Amino acid sequence: MTAAHPDATQRWRCAGCGNLTRFDVSTSRRTTEFWHFDLAGDHVVEEQQVEQERLESVTCRWCGRSDAIQVVDRNAAAGDPAADGPVGGRG
Repeated sequence: MTAAHPDATQRWRCAGCGNLTRFDVSTSRRTTEFWHFDLAGDHVVEEQQVEQERLESVTCRWCGRSDAIQVVDRNAAAGDPAADGPVGGRG
């Protein structure tokens, strides 16, 4: 099961190892962009509108699990002793 995007009051947490800070995230996006080309042919994207975005997968960078990613309340996670990460200081 794929984890959901956390909102402003939430964050991801790996239930496998307690990681709160490092995740590999794969998304698919469909966008409409306004590209501005200069006379040399180089461009700058001046506007971008995301038409559709889908979260494909979230994987814990520490333990490699994608089946243990949870969306948790930020305040609850901040008080979690596992927030410091696993032994070895990988945070």
